[in-house]
Amino acid sequence: MGVSMENQKRRLVRRRIFAVAAGGAALGVGVAATLAAWTDTEWVFGGNGAGGPGVGTSTFAIEQNTDPGFDPAAWTDEPANPGGEMVFSATGLLGTELAPGDSVYAAVALRTKTASIAGDVELQAAVPAAGIAGDDTGDLLFDALDVRVATSAIAFSCDASAFGGATTIIADGPLATTGASVTQALAEASGSTQYYCFEVTLPDPIPLAGGTTPEDYMGRAIAPAWEFVATS
Repeated sequence: MGVSMENQKRRLVRRRIFAVAAGGAALGVGVAATLAAWTDTEWVFGGNGAGGPGVGTSTFAIEQNTDPGFDPAAWTDEPANPGGEMVFSATGLLGTELAPGDSVYAAVALRTKTASIAGDVELQAAVPAAGIAGDDTGDLLFDALDVRVATSAIAFSCDASAFGGATTIIADGPLATTGASVTQALAEASGSTQYYCFEVTLPDPIPLAGGTTPEDYMGRAIAPAWEFVATS
């Protein structure tokens, strides 16, 4: 008995379904093989060779020593006016005992701090010391005084002898307007020290302001302050 036409059609349809299913299974295997893969990552960081941070900024800072003998324990940081105290004097003369023609002296040394990079320092003109009461109505004495500043990278005696020989005079003129004419270099990490000697003089004759007499300058007292501006 022969296979009917209807049965043949049914068998053909089933074969096509099986073929599509098989093709779909094959396609599914192919997609899975494409998407599935091994992955891995690697990271690095900027370190300092000891497991710490290795990218950052340097520091720049200076410090001063106003001790007359530059005691190694006397280095200090004084970043604001009035700063460290220099005591002016001369042989047999206190800084508060000036008469016309007299000069008094005071010293300071500067260097960079231990962790600092190198830089340059420049002395500015004097201004009144903050928070220190004087007695100088009208700034007569402040405007009458002269200042000289000598400096060297080698320690020297801060007196009249300092203004000659191996030192460099970086300031010479009226106290109220005279700053340094040049800068000084400071090595990194306290690698060098720059020494300064300040000379303050009451001229003879006194340059009198309009309408004043020499007696108007007697009994006055001021506290000048100087800023050293340092740049790396």
